[in-house]
Amino acid sequence: MNLVGLLFGSSIGRKILMAVTGVVLIGFVIGHLVGNLQVFQDPDHINGYAQFLHQLGPLLWVVRIGLLVAVFIHIWAATVLTLENRKARGGEYGFKHTIRATLASRTMRLTGYVVLAFVVYHLAHFTLGAAQSATYKDNLPAYTMQHEYRVAGFPVVAAGTKVADVHSMVIHGFENKVVSLFYIVAVGLLSFHLLHGIDSLFQTMGWRTARWSAALRAVALVFCIVYFVGNLAIPGAVLVGKLQPRTALAATAAPR
Repeated sequence: MNLVGLLFGSSIGRKILMAVTGVVLIGFVIGHLVGNLQVFQDPDHINGYAQFLHQLGPLLWVVRIGLLVAVFIHIWAATVLTLENRKARGGEYGFKHTIRATLASRTMRLTGYVVLAFVVYHLAHFTLGAAQSATYKDNLPAYTMQHEYRVAGFPVVAAGTKVADVHSMVIHGFENKVVSLFYIVAVGLLSFHLLHGIDSLFQTMGWRTARWSAALRAVALVFCIVYFVGNLAIPGAVLVGKLQPRTALAATAAPR
């Protein structure tokens, strides 16, 4: 059996696929959060960051498609493994197993599907919207970079460059209480999903032992709490008026 067949055709292979795609997605959510938290800094930061991503052109779409593929493989592998486990147990989980299982582990599929819906919505709201006719970007107020934006010490967006005011777009997006509430709930479910997912990742990779089990679970818990609070901070600051846009957003660009 070739490597692809082994990965997709065996339980061990599917667990490896879940672990690998899980690492990729964890890396993405960390990078996504770090990028979004730049909204608390001068608009140069998040606007320069958005312009840098835009300048990647086709490469950015390769990354986006790769992430979506990782999400679908992750969910597919999880679903198949769950069905295999149920079949091996005769349909339903045993009473003792259910009692011992954590709430996070027993809701993995549900939170996974909700997170998938959130990813699709988030792309449609903040990413795909930027590519609509007359371009969503053109509906945003222009912003002139006051300072150059650097990545790893290298200048990637020059001072004086006209860019879209993503800083204002993000804040105006979260002024909609329904959008903010959905975002908070979805990120909460994602954090809950990560709690068990990271623990399972440690086990699949052979890092979780009796000696380190409690410590690794503590690390996963702290990571998930920090991740949730970091994401909560953005809509929370907008809703209480601590984070406000520097410019007014055009009516056509405001979220419905």
